[in-house]
Amino acid sequence: MINKCIEEITNKIRERSSATREKYLKDVEYNFKNSTSRRGLSCGNLAHGFAACESDEKSLIADGVAPNVGIVTAYNDMLSAHKPYEKYPNQLRKYAAEMNATVQVAGGVPAMCDGVTQGQPGMELSLLSRDVIALSTAIGLSHDMFDGVINLGICDKIVPGLLIGNLNFGHYHSIFLPGGPMATGISNEEKARIRRDFAEGKIGRDELLKGESDSYHSPGTCTFYGTANSNQMLMEIMGLQLPGSSFVNPDTPMREALNREGLAVLLGNIKSKDFSITVGNIVEEKSIVNGIIGLLATGGSTNHTLHLIAIAKAAGIKITWDDFSDLSEVIPSICRVYPNGPADINHFHASGGMAFVIKTLLDNQLLHEDVNTILGKGLIKYTMEPKLKEGNIVYIDGPDKSINETILRDAKNPFQLTGGLKVLKGNIGIAVVKTSAVDPSNHTVEAEAIVFDDQDDLITAFKAGELNRDFIAVIPFQGPKQKGMPELHKLTPSLTILQKKGFKVGLVTDGRMSGASGKIPAAIHVSPEAANGGAIGKIKTGDRLLLDAVNGTLECLVKDIDQRETREVSSLNASHGRQLFDQLRGLISSSEEGAGIL
Repeated sequence: MINKCIEEITNKIRERSSATREKYLKDVEYNFKNSTSRRGLSCGNLAHGFAACESDEKSLIADGVAPNVGIVTAYNDMLSAHKPYEKYPNQLRKYAAEMNATVQVAGGVPAMCDGVTQGQPGMELSLLSRDVIALSTAIGLSHDMFDGVINLGICDKIVPGLLIGNLNFGHYHSIFLPGGPMATGISNEEKARIRRDFAEGKIGRDELLKGESDSYHSPGTCTFYGTANSNQMLMEIMGLQLPGSSFVNPDTPMREALNREGLAVLLGNIKSKDFSITVGNIVEEKSIVNGIIGLLATGGSTNHTLHLIAIAKAAGIKITWDDFSDLSEVIPSICRVYPNGPADINHFHASGGMAFVIKTLLDNQLLHEDVNTILGKGLIKYTMEPKLKEGNIVYIDGPDKSINETILRDAKNPFQLTGGLKVLKGNIGIAVVKTSAVDPSNHTVEAEAIVFDDQDDLITAFKAGELNRDFIAVIPFQGPKQKGMPELHKLTPSLTILQKKGFKVGLVTDGRMSGASGKIPAAIHVSPEAANGGAIGKIKTGDRLLLDAVNGTLECLVKDIDQRETREVSSLNASHGRQLFDQLRGLISSSEEGAGIL
């Protein structure tokens, strides 16, 4: 059984997607039945494909019977979350040899760190990197050397890009292997305090850098619940990685055992020749809805209002922001992980983690159980949690209750009854707002606009003491066509300080804020964007605006806004490689269509 509203939304998605999904599945089935993989390669092709392998690997690959798995890796050692992947290929080669199989690195994909590029020119390439990753994945898998895919990626645009690339080889059996979060450093509350103190001039850069270094201190994902950790939640609740594998720390016996188990599961799926558990069949309407539900229930990153639309499209499925908003009305918020609360992702995992999230949602008829996963039919398997026994993974029943109800709760006793995401509509356009971290007293703001060309302009005005009043900051010309939708995290400390002083403040932008939008009501991803003539580019300082996350309204209360011309802004600085992406900006879709070129 499933909640009636969820069933109705799922049926709407299925009806809306019927033609495109049918075509997608026909293509997947054709390739599944007719793809000859490396057995169809000429001797010259094949010799090139295994020339660098060891002699025993060459024999297995040439024979064409034992599985050969392609690894698509996002490894680099600048990005802490991806540093652990440096060791994975050699580990997996060793495990594969034990299992009479082979693995090869099929290709590498770029892996940007939004934490490094925050507020910098490189951030303008961040969202575009998702589709570059998807294209790079397709190139890596195009050699017809492989029987299945291991995906090594964990952070923001990387997992969505990898999955989109995999879905274009939907006849393959695929799995995602996480890297895991770094161990807990200083508390998130302490980190936020340090940032506020720096913004107010109470401490200098030395103290700020020490605080940041004490927070981001080792290999692994950042421990707050941003896009990287939201990705891991999604891959688990959608059945694309092992149960309980999302939030196990790097370089631990459990992490290595899970990698070995993941390879064993993938090889079993390849040998089974079970079409129903290929990646193109696992990702279907119900699993996409489960992903949205997981995002809402856990308070995940708003970036997935873009990424899930693009992922679904790659599988022939059409979802909209209204689907997110409608589901949010019936999905309770059951997690409090920073920025929605003080706890980090390690605390969440220890409190019951994904096994308890999935169990309580299933028990309350808030998830589709009858879905395909890498473990076969049924999401109930994902209420289990892994344990080590003599170095191997065994699964036991997961927890029946949360260990810490200040972090994770039963769906019958949620932190709030709705999922904390709302679609806003009005004469400014359509936008999304994340309310799960915003106090209800701040869900509605009516105030005069102050328009800024860039987030640095707001920070300059803040430091000059010019913002000590009620206002809604408007930052247009940040959208996908204009700037590639940079995240505007640098605004959070300044706006939070003003709110703490008692001022009513809000934000309206066609850029992004991600999972770190925090306690400020922020209407983000505004569409149409300013570069497409959207009303956000016509707002003037002094115009009165209404941002109402209760009733879903985003209005400029000035009658003549439709008659105004879009104001002019200076052209982009063609540095940091941004000019290489100019042609892509002309092709990119709107935010509500996923902000992609694919």
